[in-house]
Amino acid sequence: MLVNERGKVMEVDGGADRENSNIAVGDAHANTIRQQFKIVYLDEVPAAPKRGDYNKDWGLKIGEPFFLQTSLPSGRYLDMIGRNMVIKTRNGYTSQMWYFDWRSKTIKSWKNKGWSWDIQNAGRSTNMQAWNTNSGWF
Repeated sequence: MLVNERGKVMEVDGGADRENSNIAVGDAHANTIRQQFKIVYLDEVPAAPKRGDYNKDWGLKIGEPFFLQTSLPSGRYLDMIGRNMVIKTRNGYTSQMWYFDWRSKTIKSWKNKGWSWDIQNAGRSTNMQAWNTNSGWF
């Protein structure tokens, strides 16, 4: 489960296990598969000290690209349509790759490195998107 500092979690909206299902935020519910994701790193080989170090506070490797795979039966990956976050079948595109930036304390798009996870409308929505880095998710 991916939980932000306000206790909100990221989830597949409505648990809809289909191509292009929207990603939303909501309250945590124990054992809800739509809120469970698995981080899949591209490379498990230790990187140089500045990149690849495991950040104990955040539970992520610094700067290492990863996919985020839903635990729903399809195993789709977190992706973007424009700036909107959705799940899609793994396709190898960089729009499905993410990394943790320790300087901004955000998860950024590998494709659009200036974009980070964000809750639409400055957190007044439940919709997840990628937006100019401003720490809107954490």
